[in-house]
Amino acid sequence: MDKKKQTNEWKRHKIQAVWALLTNSYLAGFLHGKIYRGSLKNLCVPGLNCYSCPGALGACPIGAMQAVIGSWNFKFTFYIAGFLMFTGALIGRFVCGWLCPFGLIQDLLHKIPAPKKIKSFRGDKLLRKLKYLILLLFVILLPMFAVDVLGQGAPYFCKLICPAGTLEGGLPLVLLNSSMRSAIGWLYAWKNALLIVTIALSILIYRPFCKYICPLGAVYSIFNPVSVFRYRIDSGRCTGCNTCANVCKMQVDPVKNANDPECIRCGACKKACPTKAIHF
Repeated sequence: MDKKKQTNEWKRHKIQAVWALLTNSYLAGFLHGKIYRGSLKNLCVPGLNCYSCPGALGACPIGAMQAVIGSWNFKFTFYIAGFLMFTGALIGRFVCGWLCPFGLIQDLLHKIPAPKKIKSFRGDKLLRKLKYLILLLFVILLPMFAVDVLGQGAPYFCKLICPAGTLEGGLPLVLLNSSMRSAIGWLYAWKNALLIVTIALSILIYRPFCKYICPLGAVYSIFNPVSVFRYRIDSGRCTGCNTCANVCKMQVDPVKNANDPECIRCGACKKACPTKAIHF
């Protein structure tokens, strides 16, 4: 059973990897240490994929939202908001489980052996509310009201917090571009410290960034209960064995709430159910 579960999980990882390669296929960026600035950058990708990654072909919706939310560029603001609502209403946090490059990185980090993996801890449920606060404060309010003399806000979440941006954009650009290396300072050191902490926690805790920090996950989680793609429990088949709850790494009990905001649609519960009581 464990071998079958691992095989199914690696199938998901392959899809994650293919999507990450497709959305980061600008090879010239990696060769020259420069960001792609073509027309595709006006389009958002569903997952948290840094705009500043040398290979990125599209824009991260969270970064894009911060860039325009305090400006008068209403058309682009409406496009990003519409993109997030459409994607959320269609598939919810399926994006987190299957299409987010930083989700894949956390998945792989958690496979590294450790003396003791932490499934849950006191205050875990309360800490999961933090991502909603980060969404409100760093993605919406600060870019909207903390503006410069021209009325432009800054991407505060990307600038001060996002470890995905550091890994996908900050580190490659500094390594590949000599002019970038001369400009690094305390903020770059701070972001790298956050990245190191995130990596260490990802080995011990399954997807800590997704659970506690990610504002994009916070947006999509709101749509989980109403998205077109969602789970359904066949009560006639369910025996209450708790197998689905036991295999869920996000600590969701599908029987109590099959479309919990924390569910990333990884499919582990569906594969593990002995009576096939969980359906899409």
